[in-house]
Amino acid sequence: MSAGSHLLTASNSDPVHAERARIVGCAYDHADDIADDVMAKLRTELPGYGTADPGFLADVHDQLARLSRTGLGALLERKRVTPADVTYARQAAARRARSGLPLVDYIAAFRLGQRAIWKSLLAHAGDTEAGREAVLSLAGPLARYTDLISTQATDAYLEFQQYVAAESGRDSQALMDTLLDGTLPAGGPHLSVATAHGIGADRTTPLVVVTAVVLDGSARADSADGLGETRQLVSAAAARVGVNGLRTLSVVRGGEIVAIPALGRDGSAEQLCQRLRAMREDLAAEGIALAVGVSTAVTEVAQIPRAYRQAQAALALLPEDGGVLALPQLTPFRYLLLRADDTTRQLVDPRIGAALADDRARGGSLAETIRAFAAADMNLREAADTLRIHLNTAKYRLGRIQELTGRNVRSVNDLVELLVAIELQTGQSARSGTAVINEA
Repeated sequence: MSAGSHLLTASNSDPVHAERARIVGCAYDHADDIADDVMAKLRTELPGYGTADPGFLADVHDQLARLSRTGLGALLERKRVTPADVTYARQAAARRARSGLPLVDYIAAFRLGQRAIWKSLLAHAGDTEAGREAVLSLAGPLARYTDLISTQATDAYLEFQQYVAAESGRDSQALMDTLLDGTLPAGGPHLSVATAHGIGADRTTPLVVVTAVVLDGSARADSADGLGETRQLVSAAAARVGVNGLRTLSVVRGGEIVAIPALGRDGSAEQLCQRLRAMREDLAAEGIALAVGVSTAVTEVAQIPRAYRQAQAALALLPEDGGVLALPQLTPFRYLLLRADDTTRQLVDPRIGAALADDRARGGSLAETIRAFAAADMNLREAADTLRIHLNTAKYRLGRIQELTGRNVRSVNDLVELLVAIELQTGQSARSGTAVINEA
């Protein structure tokens, strides 16, 4: 394996040095055009790319542009490129292997990439003697850079394939156990798999921990074998739930399914949660009921144990019929109310509890008005517009609320107390079908 790549040697003359910097700088500014050029050839010349889906192709384009900028940037700065500079190429290689892309097509793509970069350099060289001498001096460094990245990528591809060929449930469990202990594998195939899933290679890349359980009454869960099979189906579905082109590491661990989706550079927790909810709905259509808890995002492997505990805590807050509770989508206020116990509910003023119970039986218009008033920052006209009611109707409701509860919604403290009581009632209703707040 090449230990590194000297992309630039000492210049022979100042004019050539200046031309070399100009040519490389122009090519660097057109890295996306270089990637476009390569993509057009990949799709027509290499079968493995011609039939790929849009997400896969977008990931390939991103890697091509990034590799071009790395190589050309090193030429501009006259620096050595090392394997550590192109770690992302190893991650991409593992993703290509997992996708089933033939190795011969993958290696051919590097040759096409080298040709496209060389074509861009030639296009910007011009017709001067200094320009021609400068661009010719770049041929060797460019070839060495291509050799470095293709060697790194091939090693990662083959290492990942070797792991997949020997992969077993025990291997997956071992990797997950290591991560849940807050440790990244030091090397070998487990590290290759972790980085292929976007875990641990970049300390700035956020990830979350997801834990799910199959609920009683789910299809094929009426026996130990059936339940085990169902959990494996859920784990496989979770592995397909990813963002930014990344596959999700997912295993069955005891009575739960644990997954660690990496959000990638451009992914978001919102996107992930939408896909998790879609996954749950799809499985529900097959008769599999799930409860799913999602942690807040973390950026380091050492924080994964904390995220795992958060996901389990979120899972425990779900009602009996399951659902998806995602901490990234909760406010601290809402989270605290979800964790409220019976003592918290007994602290609600009986007048408020009785008024809300009666309002709930009548359709909940008063609670709806309180929420709208708070959301409008106590602007009653805006709240009325939101509710599509006349301003006088809104004023009447506020007066009725004060009459029934003894609370003035224009007082911040009173408004918060009313909102807490409403949320406690709503949360308890979702759990048990009845509200258990202080109505005595």
